[in-house]
Amino acid sequence: MIAQLRGTLIEATMSAAVIDVGGVGYEVGISATTAAGLPPAGDEVRLYTRMRISNDAVALFGFLTASERMLFDRLISVSSVGPRLALSVLSKFSVEQLYTVVLSEDAKAMATVPGVGKKTAQRLILELKGTFAKERGLVGADLPAAGQLPIGAPDRGVLEDAREALLSMGFSPQETDLALEGYDGRDMRVEDVLAAALKRLGMGA
Repeated sequence: MIAQLRGTLIEATMSAAVIDVGGVGYEVGISATTAAGLPPAGDEVRLYTRMRISNDAVALFGFLTASERMLFDRLISVSSVGPRLALSVLSKFSVEQLYTVVLSEDAKAMATVPGVGKKTAQRLILELKGTFAKERGLVGADLPAAGQLPIGAPDRGVLEDAREALLSMGFSPQETDLALEGYDGRDMRVEDVLAAALKRLGMGA
């Protein structure tokens, strides 16, 4: 099992990279997120890797962070989700964004991933949410404890996530702005802001 590669980056696209390790060129499948973080060709790079062996092929997949590799493992453990679809999910969402999508059960956002339909989106969220809830240390220090949505760039991140969630529920931009008026998101989780906003909109208890 090849757990990581360290060598010279020969070339890269948004879906694959070639790394020279001791004169051997390894081609690895990557997400757009990892591709965006790669150094220029000719520089040294280290990728955390996962090898997948099927009946007719051996494939390597690489990730800039151990957190992304861990989520790749969790994604391919979901029924009908293969490596390519898992990379599509990781290309659409950062680790923190995926954590937010899953914990807020935002199936509409998950379904924006190419190749992910409504049923697959719901299944992904259901299975990953259970994993996040049980594995507090899923991705080490990169994510908050299970049950807490990441705040990101503190206040603006919370409000932007809440705004996107409200818009995805069908509320107009005007209704959304009104519902969030007066909140700065400080020391609040996304779900807390959403609950307060929905109450203002007459949707909460």
